[in-house]
Amino acid sequence: MESMRIVEANPFFYPFRGGIEHRMHITSKLLAKRGHEVTILTSRLPGTQEVEETDDGYTIVRVPSRYINIYNPPYVISRKVLDTLEDIDPDIVNYNYRWAPSFDSDVSHYHGKKVFTYHNMWGEGVGLTGRISEINDNRYRKRLMRYDHIIAVSDCVRDDLIRRDVPADMITTISNCLETFPELSDEEGEFILNLGRMVGTKGLDYLVEAMRDVDYKLIMCGKGPESKKIATMIRKYGLEDRIEMRGWVSEEEKERLMGTCKFFVMPSIYESYGIAASEALSYGKPIICTDVDGLPGNVKDAGYYVKPKDSKGLAHAINDLLSNEGKRKELSENALKVVHEFTWDDQISKIENLYSSILDR
Repeated sequence: MESMRIVEANPFFYPFRGGIEHRMHITSKLLAKRGHEVTILTSRLPGTQEVEETDDGYTIVRVPSRYINIYNPPYVISRKVLDTLEDIDPDIVNYNYRWAPSFDSDVSHYHGKKVFTYHNMWGEGVGLTGRISEINDNRYRKRLMRYDHIIAVSDCVRDDLIRRDVPADMITTISNCLETFPELSDEEGEFILNLGRMVGTKGLDYLVEAMRDVDYKLIMCGKGPESKKIATMIRKYGLEDRIEMRGWVSEEEKERLMGTCKFFVMPSIYESYGIAASEALSYGKPIICTDVDGLPGNVKDAGYYVKPKDSKGLAHAINDLLSNEGKRKELSENALKVVHEFTWDDQISKIENLYSSILDR
């Protein structure tokens, strides 16, 4: 296959870390390893270089930007996105975001081939955030149609787009997955784990409610707009002896907690895929999760499923799995099988072939 000049565009990238940024890093590294010229075009965070050559074979180009911290991630306003893109002059651009008008507009007006990767559900959000998200996605539809193709990170995302009259032949599912797998240990702590951004879509208030009926330790890791609300609920219900909030943890601490928890709990209200679930599966951990969106397709028969927004059902599931060692063992064995069904070696070939076919049109 001939070498391609590829740009991955997103308002955020390292040192800002999230699921989108992690996928961009992995795909850029693997495409560069296959001989393609890969550039990540992003906004310039304070303290970062304008141009950075990475040890992983790709280049990062950062454009002047201003940030308004009203959410996580913050609202970003960037300049010279289209000018910079045209200077790079890639064969194909992959864009990953829908909430940054300066990036949204400029990338959609790029004259060359363009792909859009859809990471979240349409209208994803809770309460006012959900209503604003629905309005934003409805307005974004016109821009979406300017792209040559759409990549969905799960079949659930793809099916949702088709239901909203996006042409099926315009969408390809290329799932998230893991690049490496951890060494497994027999060590097991006396706690269950939740880890991820603390935002309304994660259903964490229902998990705190559920813990009122669970006599066991829960460790919650992560930060976000819901952090203060969750901390207040824990104090209100007198659950400080059962629930420990650790905030953001290092990668080393995350790996230790993933490897030693009894099982993982993910009470999401929306979840297009759930990369944290894949990470937990890689440690052979059972997962109690809601049966929403992309979670069942990701977790499969390694999961104990509950309905979203059902704190009583969640408490029952946690207590049931805590008391049933045989069930935990069965789900653990299933977890290790499920997580190896997809690898980035397979998925990067799909991306490479898709880009090549678009350029041949």
